[in-house]
Amino acid sequence: MIVFSNVSKKYNNTTALDNVSFKITPGEFVSLVGESGSGKSTIIKLIIGEEKPTSGRVIVGSYEVHRLHPKELPQLRRQIGTVFQDFKLLPTKTAYENVAFALEVDGRPEHEIEEAVMQMLDMVGIADKKKNFPHELSGGEKQRVAISRAMIHKPAVVVADEPTGNLDAKNSAEILKLLFK
Repeated sequence: MIVFSNVSKKYNNTTALDNVSFKITPGEFVSLVGESGSGKSTIIKLIIGEEKPTSGRVIVGSYEVHRLHPKELPQLRRQIGTVFQDFKLLPTKTAYENVAFALEVDGRPEHEIEEAVMQMLDMVGIADKKKNFPHELSGGEKQRVAISRAMIHKPAVVVADEPTGNLDAKNSAEILKLLFK
């Protein structure tokens, strides 16, 4: 499902990854643990094609991510549910609109979007916040919106950068069940 083969990534004079190789098979649950600055976020950026490796190969499913043209990245990203550490919510859109946007871009019909978004917001326990804008949500609520948006496509791969960082223990357990069932 995900293969890193001798991947290195350098930013100017700083080495973020040095000759990293690993394989993650379908259905496998993997946690990357390490100090700040150890390359965890860089690995996520390489998986979703936000960055290209300095050297080596990055493969996700049938995509050789390191070789993709920018116009091909949306196809890859529809296969990956990504939960960013900083949420990346659109500030001028409500919780509902932030989640719906992922399906609108895909050209889904409005009735399908409404049903899917409401089901997803309900699953993460914030359907009652659907009309709230990001600045009106707590950190945990923003995280749930971000998780809903990542999961709305029912992706083959879920990549999460500290997905429960803003949640209490009870909600963290529930969200992890949703992400990795």
